[in-house]
Amino acid sequence: MPGQPEASLSPILDHLDRQIRDWMAPRTTPGIALAITDREGLLATRSYGYADLAARTPVTPATWFQHGSIGKSFSAIVTLQLVEEGRLDLQAPVTRYLPWFAVGGGHAPITLHHLLTHTSGLPAGTDVSPDQRYENWALREVSAAAPGSRVRYSNVGYRVLGQILEAVTGQRYEEMVTQRILQPLGMHDTRAVIDNAMRHRQAVAYINFYDDRPWRPEHGFAPAPWFETNSADGCIAGTAADLATYLRMLLNQGAYPGGRLLSPESFARLTASHATFPWGEYGYGLVVGERNGRAFIGHEGGMVGFIAAMFGDIPSGLGVVMFTNSPQDMAGIASYVLATMIAARAGDPLPELPAAPEIDLTAYTGRYGTAHERVHVEVVANQLVLTWGDVRLPLEPQGVAPEPDRFLATESGYDRFAFHFQRDDDGGITGLAHGPHWFPAEGSTSPTTFETPAAWAAYPGHYRSHNPWNPDIRVVLRQGELWLANIWGEDRLIPDGEGFVVDAEPEGPERFVFDTIVDGQAWRVGSPGGETYYRFFTE
Repeated sequence: MPGQPEASLSPILDHLDRQIRDWMAPRTTPGIALAITDREGLLATRSYGYADLAARTPVTPATWFQHGSIGKSFSAIVTLQLVEEGRLDLQAPVTRYLPWFAVGGGHAPITLHHLLTHTSGLPAGTDVSPDQRYENWALREVSAAAPGSRVRYSNVGYRVLGQILEAVTGQRYEEMVTQRILQPLGMHDTRAVIDNAMRHRQAVAYINFYDDRPWRPEHGFAPAPWFETNSADGCIAGTAADLATYLRMLLNQGAYPGGRLLSPESFARLTASHATFPWGEYGYGLVVGERNGRAFIGHEGGMVGFIAAMFGDIPSGLGVVMFTNSPQDMAGIASYVLATMIAARAGDPLPELPAAPEIDLTAYTGRYGTAHERVHVEVVANQLVLTWGDVRLPLEPQGVAPEPDRFLATESGYDRFAFHFQRDDDGGITGLAHGPHWFPAEGSTSPTTFETPAAWAAYPGHYRSHNPWNPDIRVVLRQGELWLANIWGEDRLIPDGEGFVVDAEPEGPERFVFDTIVDGQAWRVGSPGGETYYRFFTE
């Protein structure tokens, strides 16, 4: 199989074609591009669906997609090249290269190593401004965590790194990446900037049709907002085959037919485990370590309306690149394609896509609520049905691969939030939550009255911003706690000083502060140096 021409792989590719189309159908995925490589060369490219739904323009091997955070490893490689040249020191403070740089909190200096490994203590980043420079400057308004004290994925950290690279080289980010990576590897269908000049080459990006509620397949998609960017956290765009060339270099430990991008020592530093996330080990701009007991290298990426996956299996030397012009996660299907290619190389039976888990709907049936308000949940014709007053709501599991204990209603007015069945530590269902509503399970001993600070009454509501990454949030008061909800889910807001932090990141540094209280309502919520949302006229 190494170096095998695509025609000889046709039985394997036919199998993958069927499986991928079966994966796309229930998700109504607009388009997908796939490239498969090994250490010797490109094995295959495949295209599915449409680059432009309205024009019915199909995805082809020449269609460009944005790569998102896969671009972080490009930035890391340029950084290590400059270290080899003696122009950068990974342990030097950022201020050696950007004297104006400042961060709140009064901690020790942030180094380049901290930026590369997401241990800088900086926030995730918000794209609060159209250009990265102001957001990097505004970090002086953020009370960051101590560098090295924790791992927190930070896009803004890589944006700062990009400004360092530009300051040291005197080149724009696109110029240095082109000269140092794209040209040596022969990646002629890739650019390290996203600008208007190359928009016509890209697939049309799509986002959820409704940006203020959980997505369902019948909602469909709408074209995503377009914006330009040249920030080092992710501004690469090109074809799947070109990114497979880059992945091939990684599988060959930094080598390519014309030489090496990095010395063996620098490549070892690039791919060493420097930080540990819940989802895996992290090197410099790359996910490393093991997956399914096998040595792995790769990264995922997300842009507004694009999702990308670049996965490499080191023992077999096989790699997969997958893009979609939709907000749908590619990790599962890309992992499946890689597993299929590994099985084919080993002569094992080709796997089928895992079936969606069966849901025991009867576990959710029963009565919920208090004397003030009650609902009843039953199974009718193998579907969960919730009766709320005079309204009967058929409920569907949230997600094609269902999210545990979460269901969606299609009825207008009830589809802004998921219906979330709550469980105790023993797995028993204790209640049902829906936006600001909470219904304890019949027989539950949970308290049903709650005391909250009077000031909190001003905070619940619907807030929006013009930021395309996360334009919509709702804040609700439920069970004596404030919750922040968007299309991705809900986070509990925990009081912290004059504002709140989310329970997923109780140490910050993101904090939400409600202000401009008029007639008992907050008209604005934001975080210092970060995103600001404004109360909206809809509920």
